[in-house]
Amino acid sequence: MPIATVNPATGETVRTFDALGPDGVEQCLADAAHAFGTFRTSTFAQRSALLTRAADLLEAENEDIARTMTLEMGKPLTAARAEAAKCVKAMRWYAEHAESLLADEHPAESDVRDSGAATVRAHYRPLGVVLAVMPWNFPLWQVVRFAAPALMAGNVGLLKHASNVPQTALYLGGLFERAGYPHGCFQTLLIGARAVEAVLRDDRVAAATLTGSEPAGRSVASVAGSEVKKTVLELGGSDPFVVMPSADIERAARTAVTARVQNNGQSCIAAKRFIVHTDVYDEFAERFTAGMAALRVGDPMRETTDVGPLATEQGRSDLEELVDDAVGRGADVLCGGRRPPEQERGWFYEPTVLAGITSEMRIDQEETFGPVATLYRVADLDAAVERANHTPFGLSSNVWTRDGAEVERFVRDLQAGGVYVNGMTASHPALPFGGVKRSGYGRELSGHGIREFCNVTTVWQAAG
Repeated sequence: MPIATVNPATGETVRTFDALGPDGVEQCLADAAHAFGTFRTSTFAQRSALLTRAADLLEAENEDIARTMTLEMGKPLTAARAEAAKCVKAMRWYAEHAESLLADEHPAESDVRDSGAATVRAHYRPLGVVLAVMPWNFPLWQVVRFAAPALMAGNVGLLKHASNVPQTALYLGGLFERAGYPHGCFQTLLIGARAVEAVLRDDRVAAATLTGSEPAGRSVASVAGSEVKKTVLELGGSDPFVVMPSADIERAARTAVTARVQNNGQSCIAAKRFIVHTDVYDEFAERFTAGMAALRVGDPMRETTDVGPLATEQGRSDLEELVDDAVGRGADVLCGGRRPPEQERGWFYEPTVLAGITSEMRIDQEETFGPVATLYRVADLDAAVERANHTPFGLSSNVWTRDGAEVERFVRDLQAGGVYVNGMTASHPALPFGGVKRSGYGRELSGHGIREFCNVTTVWQAAG
């Protein structure tokens, strides 16, 4: 696809950009390799000061970058502001905690006495140049949650962002340099998807991280594997939202609406499959459907808008195909299920709730990337667990119950990278984030995330 800013609320092409040519890519690679040669020896105090300055700049420019994100991918402006603020929080968290997260580890003397060493320690060193292939749905947060820990570990970054958010990508490339980072520490590559393989195969690139679709993840993992390079993948999700009889149904239904339509429903960790015990199914379905139907769809620049347009025309077409297939095979439309008739331009779709889902429907196994929810009625705890795990994805999960034994069962048996009890899944800098199965591998954020792109070096030293 072309590298361009296209307003999803109108379909208007606002600005186009030329892709970086081979000479430009080579210069960026050379600059990154040169920067790593010196940046890797910087102190934590120096890196912390740089990241704090970047956070200060981003905080001061919140409104401008929020409007850019909304213009490019359609998230409500209030959500865009919150995304920028979350990035500031993460940058400051890593600036404060990175040194302790990467402190040397010393095994107990009794455990290593027979190794012959006087001292042994595990020491964390940066890997080098890391290529980040990032998506459009959280165009600032997805990048910062990689960049903040990677830079604090002493790595340098190359960003290949989604082609429909070029202005956000260029902002990020300039942000770190304006904060005082040495030239080449973090650069944006305006390149198409076909140019990624050559960059990843370059000997100067040590590793890669990707957040995006399963096909994109497979492609990057395949190339990186053939080059024996480390990767972290955060791919799709079809998170279950399980509601048991002991739950606070009113609060669960209210939270379910937010969990489904955050970011216009275009979130890997959004709850998508609502699995409800038969004893409370009718009450939950009524409350949840009413909440979805009451959402205000419209111009994402308006403060009162709850749900804006889908980011791309193709994205809306893909969503419509899933809904139409389900309805054609007998699904019940409790609300929505169409384009808003009052929105003549742009890529809008009504918040939708579907019930009566069967395994013959594509929507039962495919990810719905938009404001469409599927409802399932289950008879008991065993059926809830089985239904929750009946997906190729395993990013996160939401469980609503006040029964401690049920909580332990869900934690034990749900096939997901997270179990959020009586609340909705959300990422936080102090919490590890990632999935299992076709949702990818590796972890972002927390200490787990910053160590992903480190060389864990065993330092063995003899006496004398």
